[in-house]
Amino acid sequence: MENKTIARSLRLLSQLMELHNENPFKIKSIANAAFKVDKLPYAISSKTMEEIEKIDGLGKSTAAKVVELLQTGTMTELQNILAETPEGIVEMLGIKGIGPKKIVVIWKDLGIENIGELYYACNENRLIEARGFGLKTQEEIKKVIEFKMAAQGKFLYAQAETLVSTLSAELEIWLKKISKDALFSVAGEYRRYLEIINELDFVIGAADPASVVSGLPLLKDLTFEQQTENQYTAMSTFGLKIQLHIYPKATYYLNLFKLTGNEAHVTEVLALAGDGPFADEQAIYSKAGLAFVTPELREGLDEITLAKANKLPELITYEDLKGSLHNHSTWSDGVHTLEQMAVYCKDTLNLEYLGMCDHSKSAFYANGLNEQRIFAQHKEIDALNEKLAPFKIFKGIESDILNDGSLDYSDDVLKTFDFVVASVHSNLRMDEEKATARLIKAVENPYTTILGHPTGRLLLSRKGYPIDYAKIIDACAANNVVIEINANPLRLDLDWRWHRYALEKGVLLSVNPDAHRMEGFRDMHYGIYIGRKGGLQAKQCLNAFTLAEITAFFNSVKPGI
Repeated sequence: MENKTIARSLRLLSQLMELHNENPFKIKSIANAAFKVDKLPYAISSKTMEEIEKIDGLGKSTAAKVVELLQTGTMTELQNILAETPEGIVEMLGIKGIGPKKIVVIWKDLGIENIGELYYACNENRLIEARGFGLKTQEEIKKVIEFKMAAQGKFLYAQAETLVSTLSAELEIWLKKISKDALFSVAGEYRRYLEIINELDFVIGAADPASVVSGLPLLKDLTFEQQTENQYTAMSTFGLKIQLHIYPKATYYLNLFKLTGNEAHVTEVLALAGDGPFADEQAIYSKAGLAFVTPELREGLDEITLAKANKLPELITYEDLKGSLHNHSTWSDGVHTLEQMAVYCKDTLNLEYLGMCDHSKSAFYANGLNEQRIFAQHKEIDALNEKLAPFKIFKGIESDILNDGSLDYSDDVLKTFDFVVASVHSNLRMDEEKATARLIKAVENPYTTILGHPTGRLLLSRKGYPIDYAKIIDACAANNVVIEINANPLRLDLDWRWHRYALEKGVLLSVNPDAHRMEGFRDMHYGIYIGRKGGLQAKQCLNAFTLAEITAFFNSVKPGI
């Protein structure tokens, strides 16, 4: 075993001891030993126990740990302390810019236990108010985490969006110089609005493909290498793989179609349509005897059956939205005041209503509202509703689902809200049976209006807790509870693969931004993309209801009204 490996183990032990507030003298002793071992000019593994004890900075106790590591490959003390530390906390120790002292604050004060939750907290501006942090530190941590995500070769749709916009503009300028009548479009995962992007595909159709290929070196910051006769690949500076597919103009639409859809979808449609040529993608579906299927639905599910019967859903659009539900203000962990959030929705987004859902009292780390502060917030909402009429602020709350499935307020408090979003934020380590039972009990609470981010997932960083989707959706149908499509690009939860089942059961979905600042309302675009993938129509989306319609709905599902 190399000295560096031994030093890393000792350093990790000292850091974990600091996290758990152990004896400072012992911590310093282990940290010093790690430094000394790393700098030794010889292999410590070649020494006897007696010789190791005599190494400056080690001593008998630390030497015993080193020998145990050499003989067994581990240290009992290290394994014991690792068992008491969440895996995500250990992973945070590798983030540049935060040491054990800051991690203690993140873990103990903010209740954050992994890098995904930490990134989400950075996006919510939750770190800037914590002890020892500030805006600069928060931004540095966010950048490091984004770099780690990029190193995995996978990107959130929202992260890829900026690159696609920039690259599309560059491609357009470049193509006009080389081949003025060339056609191009993004294809693949991005065109289908998949929540995670592994690579970007662009399709180019040109009268003279060879001239396009010869002009590839003119593209800034991208070095393309030929993979096949028509495919050229480069790596963006962000670490995302980019593929250019260059074809003769006559086959452009056929290849755009092939490179967009799920393999099963493409195979089934072309078995009916043949190989063309086709004037556009519409012609492919017409030749196959099908209604046109939008790219986001081309996933090889039931879309072709629906297209044959001309029963494809009329998919929701962003313009269909009339309001925004599930949002946070400075009353809990938001960045902007309640009035700023409301005025932005009214004047900038031209919406009819806002659903304010600050955190509940169990979310102490997010400055959750106790009963007295709820009363004060409701008084402010009443005053703002008079001031901003006919725009309306609905009195909501994001009530924590406790470990036993109950909500964290009494019925007397819950009945003061216009609507209640019930969400899990704590004790996320559950098996499927426990998680499902916990959510179903919350859904059966007569005051629950919307089930928030049902699996608690954070894409690319934290798997959601396992649930029996069908049972939970069935419970929502039985109790007239809406399911949230959390539009934050890190969540996009409920997963679009379960939207169809929910809609078939008559469950309403709601595209909720979970906005903690005014800019967060824009995330509803991502929720709409995912809703469209799931076949969502405006009439099935709660916040596509008009003010009069949603007021009637809240009254109809509220107990005692």
